[in-house]
Amino acid sequence: MRWFQPLCYPLDTSFAPACKHFLHAGAKKSWCTCKKHASIGLPRELRLSVAYGCMRNTTPNPDRINALTNGRPASNVTADDVAAAADVSRWTVNRAFKKDASISPKTRSKVMAAAELLGYVPDLHASALASTRSNLVALLIDDFANPHKLVMLERLTRAMRSRGWDTLLVNTLDRDDAGPALQNASQRRVDATILIGIQFDDDVLAAAYKARRFKKLIIFARSSDDPNTISISVDDEAATREIAQYVLDRGYKTPFYLAGPRTTSAHLKRKETFCQIWHDNRAVTPECDMVDTYDPIASSEVVYAMLRDRTPDARPDIIVCENDALALGAIDTIRHRLGLSVPEDIAVIGFDDVPQAATANYDLTTYRQPITEMAHYLVDVLESTEDDTSLNKAFLGKLVIRNSA
Repeated sequence: MRWFQPLCYPLDTSFAPACKHFLHAGAKKSWCTCKKHASIGLPRELRLSVAYGCMRNTTPNPDRINALTNGRPASNVTADDVAAAADVSRWTVNRAFKKDASISPKTRSKVMAAAELLGYVPDLHASALASTRSNLVALLIDDFANPHKLVMLERLTRAMRSRGWDTLLVNTLDRDDAGPALQNASQRRVDATILIGIQFDDDVLAAAYKARRFKKLIIFARSSDDPNTISISVDDEAATREIAQYVLDRGYKTPFYLAGPRTTSAHLKRKETFCQIWHDNRAVTPECDMVDTYDPIASSEVVYAMLRDRTPDARPDIIVCENDALALGAIDTIRHRLGLSVPEDIAVIGFDDVPQAATANYDLTTYRQPITEMAHYLVDVLESTEDDTSLNKAFLGKLVIRNSA
């Protein structure tokens, strides 16, 4: 067996017999003489841990490494340290932390074991600075009273995480906060900003684009006329045509359309489409009202004010709601505040198919948005090299017929 010139400190050989970097296993004292380990300038603790572990085909010994690195901040551990402990190159360590990188499962497991024992976590900010992509997306969202927002948030983050994207969540507090929230997001190193809500008007979008701090500005679940944004939404016109035809086919005579807040650039086209179709078929424009926010409680108040003083023959026979949040509030008012029945006295239709819609309490007829499909397309957009309105896409959903209408 070859003998090496010893380095600076003796080591117990009890863990070394299988490692060619150690002296004869029978010796009482030994040293790690590997030129690779001696040349990379490791601190003394890590040089010791490398000598104990020196992993050609072995796993680091937790007790040994923990003892030797005790008290050393994990934030000071580098990829070079992990590479030395796992006896791989630094580039192999980098690949091990990339989801789709070319690396064998055995090597990845060995690197991950060393990283865990040394307390190593890759610096994502530093990695992003060295790359043109951070894989971080700012997600600006408001209107949390709308139960569909939670559904969208869950589906979006699940789709993004499954493909290696992370999110920076920003709750825009009100309309005045939308601009500052966008500015705050622009100061982060994000690859795109996704807007989900009702508080992003023309001025806010124009200011965001003028700053040119976003690689992509995406409006999700609402159509947009702004040429500087990418819009991913359900096809409101096609969906509303299907709803209107269902209402006509079921023989309803006096619909009432309950809309949500109006926006300028990013908006829904459901109210306009329904009213136009009804006018084309019945030569009369249906009665409409608006709720300032997509909130079941606010909807309940508007519906109660509209119905409380009406005689039975003056009531609408169906309330068509712009989304399920409004429909839930309408049903609560019809049943619990007015003592009427759904659908016998007044029918109700929603839009979105939130989880509550399928419960026995509501059993709501509604239009289901294909949120999962839309979320996966959004990730396709994030990974696309294009960044213009050619990426705009409107999806078709499905009318879900239950007992409320």
